[in-house]
Amino acid sequence: MFNPNNNAAYGAALLRLSFGTLILAHGLLKVLVFTVPGTVGFFASLGLPAIAAYLVIFAEIAGGLALIAGAYTRIVSLGLIPVLIGATFVHLPNGWLFSAEGGGWEFPLFLVMIAGVQALLGAGAFALKAPRLPVIPQALQA
Repeated sequence: MFNPNNNAAYGAALLRLSFGTLILAHGLLKVLVFTVPGTVGFFASLGLPAIAAYLVIFAEIAGGLALIAGAYTRIVSLGLIPVLIGATFVHLPNGWLFSAEGGGWEFPLFLVMIAGVQALLGAGAFALKAPRLPVIPQALQA
């Protein structure tokens, strides 16, 4: 039977699993394909400190895993927005389409929007019930 409340929970879960898998894949790409030194070198070529590369790798791997599990989905999604905005700015000079050489900014900006939507929706169905964090408002912990 059609139940809009259940369908919304399943939709949020599908978005969370897809988004988490994609973010995890980008983090692993930086480690397994580009390598950590290669990623640090790329960040340095942009004028960013090495610590930024390590923080992005951590955010993508830990954030992707947390999203897949459904742990702290709203917090993780909001935390990934600055990383994704940074990726958008990195790709700005390449033009709009992500199929452009070096990748354009359309896909990273779309991921910013996905992170925002996921933060609004919460974890949805099939999410891990993580312990409450006392310093973070309850509304952000769904």
